[in-house]
Amino acid sequence: MSRVVEKIEQLLLPVAEDLNLELVDIEYQREERGWVLRIYLDKDGGINLDDCAQASREFSTLLDVEDIVDTVYNLEVSSPGLERPLKKLADFERFSGKPAKIKTCRACDPDERGQNRRVFSGVLQGVRDGRVVLLQSDKKGGEVVFDLRDIDKANLAFEF
Repeated sequence: MSRVVEKIEQLLLPVAEDLNLELVDIEYQREERGWVLRIYLDKDGGINLDDCAQASREFSTLLDVEDIVDTVYNLEVSSPGLERPLKKLADFERFSGKPAKIKTCRACDPDERGQNRRVFSGVLQGVRDGRVVLLQSDKKGGEVVFDLRDIDKANLAFEF
């Protein structure tokens, strides 16, 4: 995580919690039309437009006062969507039983099929002994287990 994003997270996390919202993810990147700061929020039962608008107002004011970001940027606050990112062990536990896609940092062969790969799809089985468990959905099936540090990116899967 970049230093700027870490500072933004430290600044906004207490505000999100005060609003009873979960800070799911933060992206700060240059796009075609300039820099964009995207903040993804969620809550039990799902987030709505009013939640996003309120959080956007609070975040915008705080970011302006603290002046952490030294470039001009557009602030976007939204839901993580159907393919919500999974970042923490608590996310993998919470969404146990849901379809997911996991991309590892390096190619690996956790199920000893004799083929190194980085992308795994299946149904989350939660967390066991501090490791993420996924029941694969391909023809061969079987469980694969990952340390959180070995996961580059993980998302709920709308379909796989």
